Amino acid sequence: MKIKKTIISSKNSPFIIAELSANHDGKLYKALKIVDHAARCGVSAIKIQTINPEKITLNTKKKNFIIHNKKSIWYKKSFYELYKKASMPIKWQKEIFARAKKRGILAFSTPFDEQSVDLLEKMDVPCYKIASFENNHFPLLKKIAETKKPVIMSLGMLSLKEIYESVNYLKKHGTKEIALLKCTSVYPAKEEDLNLKSIQDLRKRFNCEVGFSDHTKDIYSSIAAVSLGATIIEKHFNLIENKKSLDSKFSITELEMKQLVVGCDMAQKSIGNIKYSLSKDEKISKKNKRSIYASKNIKKGEKFSEKNVSVVRPGYGLSPRFYFKIIGKKSTKNIFFADPIKKSHIC
Repeated sequence: MKIKKTIISSKNSPFIIAELSANHDGKLYKALKIVDHAARCGVSAIKIQTINPEKITLNTKKKNFIIHNKKSIWYKKSFYELYKKASMPIKWQKEIFARAKKRGILAFSTPFDEQSVDLLEKMDVPCYKIASFENNHFPLLKKIAETKKPVIMSLGMLSLKEIYESVNYLKKHGTKEIALLKCTSVYPAKEEDLNLKSIQDLRKRFNCEVGFSDHTKDIYSSIAAVSLGATIIEKHFNLIENKKSLDSKFSITELEMKQLVVGCDMAQKSIGNIKYSLSKDEKISKKNKRSIYASKNIKKGEKFSEKNVSVVRPGYGLSPRFYFKIIGKKSTKNIFFADPIKKSHIC
């Protein structure tokens, strides 16, 4: 998958997205500071959300529009109240994109309605992210697909059948390049609910780049996801001092993001290929394994025995697997203490 000049592939370092989301906390300076800190961590991109509360929900306190899940960090908030607080002015978004460009990282957005796509097109975003809560919103999917730009879609709350439906719909309406993110849409998510093995299955089924949108409190699941083939990691990112923003409970800060970037890169490098031959360095290390040496001076014609040969380090003599085969055999020459036993020494 290609976004501008960036190639997302298992051959490259994972594409790490720092999700700004609602962590701007209603202040532009915080949003810009998050961009600066994210770039300093070495992320690939910063992502925001283009939200118009009027287009997502209705401004009402009726029962159906209130979050009733007691386990939710947004318990008792209305949908409208939540999205109003999470939204940011379009002018801010232009400044955020400009700051990201200045810092040398990509910037794009998750639009939540068709009008937001039009606004983002005017800002010439390089790609689009589709949120889990919008991945079956076909009018929005159609609008995004018609831009023909690369799409990254989270799969939270979709059955396998629904994933096929949404992917096929995007392709039908113009999407050429698509990446899918395994996602558990609980905030914060529990590790035991992630089912990261699905990443490998998704790659086989859809033949596209597959990543992980991580809503856990830590970074470990993201690193595990990369080890299972994820080439994209999305993680909510916040300032260390910003402890009461809407998304702070499942966001990481600068030190953790730096560890995430390095950890994911190391995990990707360690995957390698199915290979059982030795690396160049391992061939050198092999010389430090055990082999058969003379533990005493051995005369020509003398039999090898447990008293005059030993299996010791280093590995310049015969392999220990020949130990029992040479016991009782005669030496072809005089061998001195601490000399390696060679095949030519056996008769």
